[in-house]
Formats: sequence, C-alpha cells, structure tokens
Amino acid sequence: MGQERDRRKVLDGTPPVDLVIRRSARARRISLRVSALDGRVTLSVPRGVSERAALDFAAEKGAWIRSHLARRDPAVEVAPGTVLTVLGRARTVRQRIGAPRMGEDAIDVSSRRAVGPQVVALLREAARDALVPASQAHAARIGRTVGRVTLRDTRSRWGSCSAEGNLNYSWRLVLAPREVLDYVAAHEVAHLRHMDHSPAFWSVVEGLCPGWKAQRRWLRDHGAGLHAWRFE
Repeated sequence: MGQERDRRKVLDGTPPVDLVIRRSARARRISLRVSALDGRVTLSVPRGVSERAALDFAAEKGAWIRSHLARRDPAVEVAPGTVLTVLGRARTVRQRIGAPRMGEDAIDVSSRRAVGPQVVALLREAARDALVPASQAHAARIGRTVGRVTLRDTRSRWGSCSAEGNLNYSWRLVLAPREVLDYVAAHEVAHLRHMDHSPAFWSVVEGLCPGWKAQRRWLRDHGAGLHAWRFE
C-alpha cells in the first residue's frame, strides 16, 4: 500500500492557521507539532481516525497553536540595506553594477536582477566553502571519509548523514556563528561512526567539538531566527 500524501487544510479563526495533516501508521493518538524553525503546524493522525476528528482536535487546541506561532520571530525580507551576519561578521546588502560578490563587510548584488536569489546564491557558496572543509577535517580525525555534501534549505533539521556517508546541511547555517556551523559539521560527521544518538555517539562529538553543548543551545535559542529571513 502506498504512503498517503500529506494534506493541507486551514484552521479557521483569528488568524487562520495552515495545517499539514500527516497520516502515520506508527501514531497511536492525534498529536500536534509547531515547528520552531518555520512555524509549520503538523497534525499527525493515526490510521482509522477521520480527518474531521483530527480537525476538531486541532480546533480545540487553537489557542495553544496560536500562542506558539506568536512567539516566533517575524519574517524579514532581505533588501538593499539589510545587514546579515555571515559566519559571525556583519555584512550589508548593496546593489552595484557588476557581478555579485561576498565582501568583508558587504554582500554586493547586481542592480539588474532580483536581490534575494542573488544573496541566496552567495550564502550557499559561503556555506559550502565553510562546511566542506570542516566536515573533511572532522572526518579525518576519526578515520572516516565524507561522501557527497549537499546544501538545501531544510526546515526540520540542520544536517543529516546517510548510511553511504553523504552529508546534507542547511545553507542557513552560514548565518550562524562559525563555531555553531562547526558543531553541526562535527555532529553529522560523528554519525559516520555511530548512526544513532547513543552515549558513544556523543562521546565522538565531544572529542571533535568540546564546546558542543553551548553551540547546540545557541541553535535551540536562536535557530528559528535564521529561518525568519526571506529571500523572495
């Protein structure tokens, strides 16, 4: 039997709330989750429970949902004059004639094209330039080899590691302090040795990044703000 696709519904009220309804064979009860990263509201529903019952459950929790959404950082559109902190250094977005480039104190983009996509391209390039060598250096320390490194605008996690040794990262990590980015690289590389979060895994992380607890706390406290930037 094929997996059911997620369905999208709107929870009426003030304000209306977009819901993602996800059928789960493992779920034993209806549950709600509000993503701290992008505010996505997911309603997990066991098989056999009607969509109407799930929506009624969400309606009962409407105040709880909206209170969580209200605490999120407001979205900020990137435009000329926006100051972005890239790897711990403040850089101002500027429109100029010529090719886009990342400078020491500025992010210069062409005045002939939309600003957001140009800034994203430069941020992705900077993220790759930081994450690839960090991953390779950590892997060498534990006698492992990194496979392919992919950058995406992931919403549910900052990084992941496949069984084949391929690493996936959110390019938005380049907007975090460099030591935070380095922690995520160490975390994913540690999965090359342990594909779990066992004490043995965290021991490897500790060896690669002794300050990992502070960096993980930074992501928990400030990570949602990295997703508040909009580049449309």
